[in-house]
Amino acid sequence: MIFSFFKKTMPRAVAQKPLYLHNTLSGKLELFESLNGTVRMYNCGPTAYDEQHIGNLFPPVVANVLRRTLMACGYAVKEVNNITDFGHISEDESSEDKMTKGLLREGLAPTLENMRALAEKYAELFFADLPQLGVDPKKVLYPRASDYIGAQIELIKTLEQKGFAYPTSDGMYFNTAKFPGYGKLGRINLMGQLAGARVEENKEKKNANDFALWKKDAKLGWQSPWGLGFPGWHTECVAMIFSLLGKQIDIHMGGTDLIPIHHNNEIAQAEAATGKQFVRYWVHNAHITIEGKKVSKSLGNTVYLHNITDRGLNARALRYWFLTGHYRTPMNFTWDALEGANTALKRLQRAFLEMPAKRGKADAKFLDEFYGFILQDLDTPKALARVWDLLKDDTVMPANKRVSLIEADKILGLGLNDERARTKLAVIEESDLPEEVQTLLDERTLARIAKNYARADELRIQIEGLGYELTDTPEGQKVTKK
Repeated sequence: MIFSFFKKTMPRAVAQKPLYLHNTLSGKLELFESLNGTVRMYNCGPTAYDEQHIGNLFPPVVANVLRRTLMACGYAVKEVNNITDFGHISEDESSEDKMTKGLLREGLAPTLENMRALAEKYAELFFADLPQLGVDPKKVLYPRASDYIGAQIELIKTLEQKGFAYPTSDGMYFNTAKFPGYGKLGRINLMGQLAGARVEENKEKKNANDFALWKKDAKLGWQSPWGLGFPGWHTECVAMIFSLLGKQIDIHMGGTDLIPIHHNNEIAQAEAATGKQFVRYWVHNAHITIEGKKVSKSLGNTVYLHNITDRGLNARALRYWFLTGHYRTPMNFTWDALEGANTALKRLQRAFLEMPAKRGKADAKFLDEFYGFILQDLDTPKALARVWDLLKDDTVMPANKRVSLIEADKILGLGLNDERARTKLAVIEESDLPEEVQTLLDERTLARIAKNYARADELRIQIEGLGYELTDTPEGQKVTKK
């Protein structure tokens, strides 16, 4: 539960409202209560075999919004996001292991050292993308799976000792029949579920849904009581959670595709090993499609963050676009939609920067409604809409609007008050404009006085063609650099 000493530090609008999250385990919206006041949160991270596309960048943003919300509620947060840095059995039985695929692509021999080097290369690109999206990687633990091989072996030993694991000619498997609650996450229809995950079909398996805990490999891997090889993919997350967060955690996040197999397999291993509930709240995000199609390298429709910035768009516009949809609702990326988000973000930043930076007070009604949306399962679309309503509200003083937006941005993370935004979007004084632009502005002023609006529009186009943006306000023309 939220302790009273935490309540003293949180905004009044938050203190008066509880946080509700949709829990995949129950399929319902549930009141969030922490086990001990420090929220222990885990997010399934990337397999670092290549650059992460925008679909891979969505879960970290969702986790960041939740982290910001929890902190606004007065909680301390310990967050872990794993980096998978070695190969496993295939995700589905027909696919090639991603790390092996990455090594082949870059002409590297299949060794553990090369896998680690490849993963570090692409993990660094991932960490470089995150701050551009308002996510500070320094506040999150990013353990590498290969650093926890010993912990994974110990977990498998425990499951073997307790009778949940059995050997086959190619490794060790978890016996799902021994775990009565198997498939409870998402209420999975076990008859319709594919056999295993990252596991080739094995006739020695006792049950169709049994999954590999350890997979033997004659040439590559780590030594274990079951031979040279690799731990199963589902084992790495449990071992890292146990090592870094404990046997029971508050929140586990990930994409909806992980529910049927990966996360049910995590639950089975963890709860079989401890006899206790593993995770209290399972929070899953929906997926991003691009132009109506699944994001896929084979389809050639992947979009990376550098593709966005190469077009001159603000990387933070991607975060804005993410927030326009609810995290549990599938979203379809189009360039038109992103350009619209970029324009909206620019308008919002400019409106904020034009507000007087003098002492103000956050508007209580706004904060109450804004947090009301956020605390109802992170309803960012409604929270964003409330921000725009605030901008249009003439009953709220500009200085108070500014403070209110600063409070809202502690959750939204749009960087409204960032130095780079101030520099890029600051209104330029006429005395600092090039003479050519100043001449066009003077001519346009005369055209508007004469109500020659067609000529005024022509002059606007010329000014914008020189790299400036023009806004007509009650105080006159305001010019900013594009």
